[in-house]
Amino acid sequence: MAISVVKSHIWSSYLSFLLHIFAASLLLLTTCASAQAFSVGSEDVDSGRNNLYSEILRDEAVARLNELGKVSDADSYLERTFMSAASLRAANLICGWMEDAGLTTWIDRMGNLHGRFEGMDPSAGTLLIGSHLDTVVDAGIFDGSLGIISALSALKVLKTTGMLGKLKRPVEVIAFSDEEGVRFQSTFLGSAAIAGILPVSALQISDKGGVTVQESLKEHSIEITEESLLQLKYDPKSVWGYVEVHIEQGPLLEWVGFPLGVVKGIAGQTRLKVLVKGSQGHAGTVPMALRKDPMAAAAELIILLERLCKNPKDFLSYDGQCNDSTIESLSSSLVCTVGEISTWPSASNVIPGQVTFTVDIRAMNDMGREAVIYELSKQIYQICDRRSVSCIIERKHDANAVVCDSELSSQLKFAANAALKRMTGEIQDEVPTLMSGAGHDAMAISRLTKVGMLFVRCRGGISHSPAEHVLDDDVWAAGLAILAFLETHL
Repeated sequence: MAISVVKSHIWSSYLSFLLHIFAASLLLLTTCASAQAFSVGSEDVDSGRNNLYSEILRDEAVARLNELGKVSDADSYLERTFMSAASLRAANLICGWMEDAGLTTWIDRMGNLHGRFEGMDPSAGTLLIGSHLDTVVDAGIFDGSLGIISALSALKVLKTTGMLGKLKRPVEVIAFSDEEGVRFQSTFLGSAAIAGILPVSALQISDKGGVTVQESLKEHSIEITEESLLQLKYDPKSVWGYVEVHIEQGPLLEWVGFPLGVVKGIAGQTRLKVLVKGSQGHAGTVPMALRKDPMAAAAELIILLERLCKNPKDFLSYDGQCNDSTIESLSSSLVCTVGEISTWPSASNVIPGQVTFTVDIRAMNDMGREAVIYELSKQIYQICDRRSVSCIIERKHDANAVVCDSELSSQLKFAANAALKRMTGEIQDEVPTLMSGAGHDAMAISRLTKVGMLFVRCRGGISHSPAEHVLDDDVWAAGLAILAFLETHL
């Protein structure tokens, strides 16, 4: 998510929050290299251009990121949502890049784009590598796309060097159709279908225009039924593991001066939709004492959310579920956001009849997150009763916290270290290990197989924003790390 720093004490608080979460992981960084240690000068680039494949892993990859970043449903900003016209154009573009890397391609019934190379033993467990091709509204060009393009660039290097055919196992790159959940307010539609955890009821979720998931697919000649949705699930026995490259979406890697980091785990998250109904009326004729105003009620509920999430220990009781460790974990990792609010009829001279807003709750501790939701819901209903308005709370999305596979993480760390050594010509400190507060497709795929993630530094920690930026050399480092990882499977 984008970070808006408006006051220095907010920045300090946010940085303190991150450092608390990652303290154990960062003990190994006592002798961190500075950011300059990983800057590759022009002479180094020229001399290493041939043996480090910079034309493919950096120059072409960056060009493709910029090209994909221009594929949008909007004229003045980047937006690609599930099965939109732009998402289909993006899929066609990526499909060509997959074929350029020597992969066989297809689109499944949930709109996911696949590119596969069978390897020397097609019966061996498949290595899945992926990320998402959809975006948020007014997005940056790296979120999701970097993971897809880095994987394809690494595979293209193997093809170019004649090593692709020596892969011991099948490798499949997946560009997931929906991770952000913008259109249908239900995240991981693409990866959840592959993992077999997408309920059949998801096909009937409607967007703001009343179009269902099933109908949106049918509009583009993709017929999906409840039966065919269930058939999308991969057999766990056929999958070796899943790897995802993603921008960090936070400032830690930039702060410690590393272009790459290995993800230890991903915070659990819940999305709620809160509907507050009151009594619609004339703004000039209804006395204040007689109003049942859902807007004023919603404002109080949002302030309640902020207070609860800033100081959970003041709201939660210490019982069987909320012990000291749970409260401590929430105090350092709990974040809550109201990102969308709408009113009806939304006129300046009308007391609204209803107000709807979303709530995003994330924490490293699943029990603690459930305790927060319980307490929030209880107090929402109490406030609504006191204000004589009605409230409906709908859970739109749930994902438990995920711990990345330790063996896979070790392999990614080795690959990242090898890549940075090749770029600098020197032995560097180990890449950092960190937690992710943002959700990723790896959360859904973890229900299918072991997962590992590699984070890439982004400027200022900014994401979900046009200001999102990754250095060209960091794109190169990511591609070189995935190449090093793939070389262990030759």
